Amino acid sequence: MGEQQKFIDTVWNYYHDFGRELPWRKTHDPYKIMVSEFMLQQTQVSRVTEKYQSFLKAFADVRHLAAAQPGDVIAEWSGLGYNRRALYLHRAAQAIAGQYDGQVPNSTEELVKLPGIGVNTAAAIRVYAFNQPCVFIETNIRRVYIHHFFQDREGVADSEILPLVEQTIDPDSPREWYWALMDYGSHLAKTLPNPNRRSKHYVRQSKFEGSVRQLRGEILRQLQRRSLSPQQLRRAIKHERIDELDSLVAQLEKEGFLVSESGKLRLS
Repeated sequence: MGEQQKFIDTVWNYYHDFGRELPWRKTHDPYKIMVSEFMLQQTQVSRVTEKYQSFLKAFADVRHLAAAQPGDVIAEWSGLGYNRRALYLHRAAQAIAGQYDGQVPNSTEELVKLPGIGVNTAAAIRVYAFNQPCVFIETNIRRVYIHHFFQDREGVADSEILPLVEQTIDPDSPREWYWALMDYGSHLAKTLPNPNRRSKHYVRQSKFEGSVRQLRGEILRQLQRRSLSPQQLRRAIKHERIDELDSLVAQLEKEGFLVSESGKLRLS
């Protein structure tokens, strides 16, 4: 048995014994898949599971999301972090409603034109929504291939991994094959020193506590249900980087998260 076949058998065997049941795996609806892919970027599965159903209850389809106020979308997103994704998702829904008659496109060329969707996210949407055998890499996938094919290597580039992903993909069931890769990668993360540290592209995630990212999130949280003057906002927030508040508020306004009216700030 060749090395690649042993690898394939290992991944499938783990999945058949320990595969996870996740809510976004119970649908092939492209919109719901797109929502899950935006949520899963840089966010733990457990946190996404908590938010996914409530978000879809609030915004059941592309047209409902497109018609929503950005502030309502951000408020529903609260707790997932990286709030910029919520704004991009909202704008993507507006583009789909306006340009594609409410239907999520199924080509990479069209998907990457949408806000917040890069090549990897486009490929994931095509795999999970349309069962198309696209090749892509994300954290868990990278972890699995480095562990099995590059055990004695440092500085492994994604360009070295991509041909292996292409050679081992199941052309008949790419959707389930990627589920298996994700679950096996999640398992390796819990049981081994992280193989991704040997990736050329590895970057240690910065500490959240006390970060600008935390302060940005707190600004949005304070403004979810009320408008505040800059002075009121400053009094409401306790943070070690509070001196950066004004510049962050200006940045959030420029990005479309906030608007200022009659001396008060509110979500857009």
